[in-house]
Amino acid sequence: MELEVQGQTTQQSILDALEARFPVLRGTIRDQTTQQRRALVRFFACEQDLSLDPPDSPLPEAVATGKEPFLIIGAMAGG
Repeated sequence: MELEVQGQTTQQSILDALEARFPVLRGTIRDQTTQQRRALVRFFACEQDLSLDPPDSPLPEAVATGKEPFLIIGAMAGG
C-alpha cells in the first residue's frame, strides 16, 4: 500500500498518514498519549531494524521515494 506523506518521511509522518487513512489503527501501533511504539511492534526498512530509532529521524531515501517499503511488523508471542 502506498501513502501520501506530508513533509519529511519519518516513522512519525508515516504513522500519522496511516492513522489518518485508517483511524481504527489509532492506538494499536503506538500509544495515543505518548506516541511511543508498542512493545511488540517493530519497524523495518532497507533490511534494517529501525524500531529503536527516534520517530522523527528521516528514513532512508529509498523509502521516501517508494523504492523500498517501510514495514510495520507485529511480533508473535505466546506458548
